[in-house]
Amino acid sequence: MVTDTVTEVRRYSFTVDEFAKMGEAGIFTAEDRVELIDGEIRKMAAIGPLHVTIVNRLNATLVKLLESSAVLQVQNPVRLDLHNEPQPDFSVIKERGKYYETALPGPGDTLLAIEVADSSLAYDLHEKAPLYAKSMIPELWIVDLEAKVVRVFTQPGPSGYASEREMPRGSTIESTGVEGLQVQVDEIFG
Repeated sequence: MVTDTVTEVRRYSFTVDEFAKMGEAGIFTAEDRVELIDGEIRKMAAIGPLHVTIVNRLNATLVKLLESSAVLQVQNPVRLDLHNEPQPDFSVIKERGKYYETALPGPGDTLLAIEVADSSLAYDLHEKAPLYAKSMIPELWIVDLEAKVVRVFTQPGPSGYASEREMPRGSTIESTGVEGLQVQVDEIFG
């Protein structure tokens, strides 16, 4: 006998610990470029030459400006909660002994997250930005390669960032999350 009821099919939500064990077991390699978002393993966009150039420029700029006031992570994970471990292009994190040798940085450690968006703009805006805000990351910059602007998000809360500004060429971004950090938008885009 066939019934007309449909059993709800639910997805399995991986935890950050399960995700880490998969990496340790060799299921994923560095070339796989995956991150954990909402318990799902997401394939990250391929990195093209313009993305690499912007990351390299930002890296050189931020290293000079931060000196020893904070730690700059490049494309490394931040553990937001039980089911979210994104890998922003940059995260500026508080200094902690042994450079986070025993545990990944979390929301309380992260002062600023930066995403460089080429083909990933919609994903960064609609998937990752709300996660950073909900986790109370004080500031997020999304470097929009197509529009040649940096979108600066501040005032995080459970429903997103309350403030968003577009910073075009010729402007200076004054970080609210990292004391004393000022970046010329022209330094980013060259």
